[in-house]
Amino acid sequence: MSESAKNYSVDYKQPETTLNTVNNDHKKRETKCPVDHGQAKEETKCPVDHSQEKEEPKCPVDHNSYKHFMPPISVSTGEPQSCPVDPATYKNFLPPPKEGCDSDAIDSSNNMPKISQQKPQPDQKMQLGIEREISTIPRANSDDKLWVYPSEQMFFNAMRRKNWNPDEKDMSVVVPIHNAVNEMAWQKILEWENMHETECQQPMLAKFEGRPKDITPKARIRSWFGYALPFDRHDWVVDRCGKKVTYVIDFYSGKQDPNRPMSLSFYLDVRPAVSPAGIWDRLKMSFKKGSLH
Repeated sequence: MSESAKNYSVDYKQPETTLNTVNNDHKKRETKCPVDHGQAKEETKCPVDHSQEKEEPKCPVDHNSYKHFMPPISVSTGEPQSCPVDPATYKNFLPPPKEGCDSDAIDSSNNMPKISQQKPQPDQKMQLGIEREISTIPRANSDDKLWVYPSEQMFFNAMRRKNWNPDEKDMSVVVPIHNAVNEMAWQKILEWENMHETECQQPMLAKFEGRPKDITPKARIRSWFGYALPFDRHDWVVDRCGKKVTYVIDFYSGKQDPNRPMSLSFYLDVRPAVSPAGIWDRLKMSFKKGSLH
């Protein structure tokens, strides 16, 4: 009980001249607190139920995936590296991003920020190239026959729109590696598609998606035997003359060549997604190469 709510006893003493007329058993009168705590109201609550407040809208693109799509450089002084493999990889070499995302800037065919503009940034420190390299990857559902890679300026602008802090001088390194990884992935897909050349002689890439948080069963099982998990995963959807076929790509960092300390080393594990047709193709490829896929 609080100090203000305690009961106090008070003895009234008469002057000595009247003590003989006062009953020595004079009853003590109890003084009560003027506030009736028994009727105290409960603490006033906020009229808004905060437990039901909605979370702040999140960006539809998982920014954590932006650290993948390219193997990291193994030396601390290395430069950043990286169009189906998107600029998200650049996160490996940049400070953490700020929250926020402009959903209107997302390309639905690849879940990437649109990289259409070539205009330099107002605070840009140096001029970047605007030339775009044409890939060897046929593009489905488009007037463009081939996928076209972003220029240095477009790549830089895409990073800026995602609230990264890219360095202009790194673009001359990032863009070529980005393009080379895409070409390598497509060539590996063509190895599988060659088993179906009688039904389709011109497969095309329809779309792709980064799924870095979704570890494939094969990668998980390999990790149980001591192998490293892939640093990223992509799903590429190929148009096989009207038939959509999904390929899974696991990206692994390779061992560094001691004779080439500044070189990059990585490995792409490309195979059809798990499905009756995909499993059959894996079996055929395993017999062909003598290794499990």
